[in-house]
Amino acid sequence: MAEESATVEAPPPTPPLERSPQRESAVDEETRALVVPDAGDLPPFPPSAVETNFTRYFVADFLNPGHDQYVYRHPNGLCVVGLASAHIALKEEGGITAVDFNVGKSDRSEMKVTGKRKRNAQHLQENSALCKVCTSSNSFVVRCCVKGSLLEINDRLIKQPDLLNTSADREGYIAIFMPKPADWLKIKDKFLSYDDYKNLRGTCWHPKDSRFVLTGANPRGANEEEVPIFLAS
Repeated sequence: MAEESATVEAPPPTPPLERSPQRESAVDEETRALVVPDAGDLPPFPPSAVETNFTRYFVADFLNPGHDQYVYRHPNGLCVVGLASAHIALKEEGGITAVDFNVGKSDRSEMKVTGKRKRNAQHLQENSALCKVCTSSNSFVVRCCVKGSLLEINDRLIKQPDLLNTSADREGYIAIFMPKPADWLKIKDKFLSYDDYKNLRGTCWHPKDSRFVLTGANPRGANEEEVPIFLAS
């Protein structure tokens, strides 16, 4: 009985596998390649949130020569509309001096969208007038470019029209729309991609790392944090 109850000794632990210095070096290099990218493969500037969160479309000569506009579309369907970098008004001496949302029978700046269902949103066509931008000698009608519900206009432009001269692709955006999916599919093929527009005009904005947030456009009752952040430099 004493022999049967004797404690069984555990086998000695297996010594850890030893790797040669050459193998250690190879593993370290593989890990470094996965974690730390080659500097030569990095873009000159980090991608902006516009590049990350939006698909960028452009329309050239919309209804009139030189009337170039952009439509930045978020995956949730929101479309941000504004003046493209080659818009004729931005080339005028002195730039844009005033923005007027009173077009025809409707003043877009008086629109008050409320509630989760976006009551009072104006339903506009792609060629509907959105606003007028004025220079010292001319005025230009800016169009909606998309068919859909107008959720927000950038009323900062009324008091700060110079935002169009300095940051038309950022703080100087003009409006936010929510097209129906079917309407978007009908129109999107008419637009140019970012690369196509850049090749056509030879210029586009240069993204860096500054940021700002669009407020007010909150479709489907999403939290404010879920609204697309419209960022660029």
